[in-house]
Amino acid sequence: MRYVSTRDSGLNLRASEAIVMGLSRDGGLFLPSQMPELDRDALEKLVQMNYYERAVTVMKLFLEEFSEQELAEYAAKAYHVPEKFDSEAVAPVVTLADGTHILELWHGPTSAFKDMALQMLPYLLTASLKKTGEEKTVCILVATSGDTGKAALEGFRDVPKTKILVFYPKDGVSDIQKLQMATQEGENVGVCAVVGNFDDAQSGVKRIFSDEALREELEQKGYFLSSANSINWGRVLPQLVYYVSSYCDLVKQGAIALGDEINVCVPTGNFGNILAAYYTRCMGLPIKKLICASNANNVLTDFIETGVYDKNRPFYNTTSPSMDILISSNLERLLYLLSGSDETVRGYMQQLTETGHYKVDAQLRSAVQEIFAAGCCDDARTAQTIAQVYNETGYLMDTHTAVAYTVLEDYRQKTGDRTPAVVASTASPFKFCNSVLGALGEQKLEPGTAILDQLTARTGKAAPAPLAGLKGKRVRFTQSVEKEQMKAVVQEMLR
Repeated sequence: MRYVSTRDSGLNLRASEAIVMGLSRDGGLFLPSQMPELDRDALEKLVQMNYYERAVTVMKLFLEEFSEQELAEYAAKAYHVPEKFDSEAVAPVVTLADGTHILELWHGPTSAFKDMALQMLPYLLTASLKKTGEEKTVCILVATSGDTGKAALEGFRDVPKTKILVFYPKDGVSDIQKLQMATQEGENVGVCAVVGNFDDAQSGVKRIFSDEALREELEQKGYFLSSANSINWGRVLPQLVYYVSSYCDLVKQGAIALGDEINVCVPTGNFGNILAAYYTRCMGLPIKKLICASNANNVLTDFIETGVYDKNRPFYNTTSPSMDILISSNLERLLYLLSGSDETVRGYMQQLTETGHYKVDAQLRSAVQEIFAAGCCDDARTAQTIAQVYNETGYLMDTHTAVAYTVLEDYRQKTGDRTPAVVASTASPFKFCNSVLGALGEQKLEPGTAILDQLTARTGKAAPAPLAGLKGKRVRFTQSVEKEQMKAVVQEMLR
């Protein structure tokens, strides 16, 4: 299996090389040159496996230079350690009603779906460094809208031959998300707030990656740059596993029969999570429709419905901040997969850089709409959904999950499509206590970590141990800079 860049299909790398580089020097994203298949026999075997066995089976299809023994070791360390995941199933599927199934992706050490990939990535990256003969220390730069940062920090904490620096939008994450990052332990970690939104932080990181002078400066000091964002294929690949696993669990539970179609609804801003689901569909997983759920920053909804991608619009700080994104990096991979043309992708990305928008041709638009549906949900409806679902079923969901649940219901009403659906639940409700309590009618909110106890008292639900453990932790990182100063922060950390 070889890997190419979305902007240069002539660039041909091994998986280890693509994972180490993270982002192609041409600004493109790496993706596999061919698509492996999961046939009915393979799925039947996967149904009988546990999560980490499924992870080995799926990832081995894309990582031919990694032995099954290697991947089994990494998967066991990532997912089969009780101290890391508080659910034996790792990513359990909870049925709310007939035909609606919640895929809970937040039972890991940071209570967000990013753990599913970022518990695996450090093993893939360190192994890839050895396979490529790289002796320099890798500095991992991360732009986060809230969840990736903490998950990456935790995943790479004190990993040898690595340093990690996370940038987050100063006023664009929840209080609990900020506290998770600010109190991060580890000798190789750094955290810095950026004045602006997530797109400012993400664009700043991309500029640093393309800075040839900085790259040479760091090489002289024994460092090179890589990424733990979903621009890195090593981040996207482990995310394929939980969609395959959810399907297998539904078969095992008797909710569907092997071969039955499902729909999948994903709350997404950077398009990485739903892209992973698309890959499994390409492999043969019986997914009928992929439903892309957005909040008020509905650039993806508009694109799927019109074929026009336009980031020139108001930016909203919402109650689902991990989706507050106007530049969806992973959409580039989809455009390449559907067009088959690096020239086409380069043209669209150049237009996006120069004008802030692009319009795909009619054929590409039709190809997108054949597979994807889309919808959006504002903060008011998000709150209504949280309250309604909790009052009717006792199930407590976070704001991002509520966006997806709402969009799924809208899709069903619009189309009449009652295909069994999996809703990706991306974070614990305790990461967004303010918004969840507000949705449940609480007007006076407790300060700091006391709000965790307030949500427990209101609902009878216990806060995940990693969040409860924030009480009394020392704040280590308080730095805040303008986006133009991000390069200097990197230089200071690696001086």
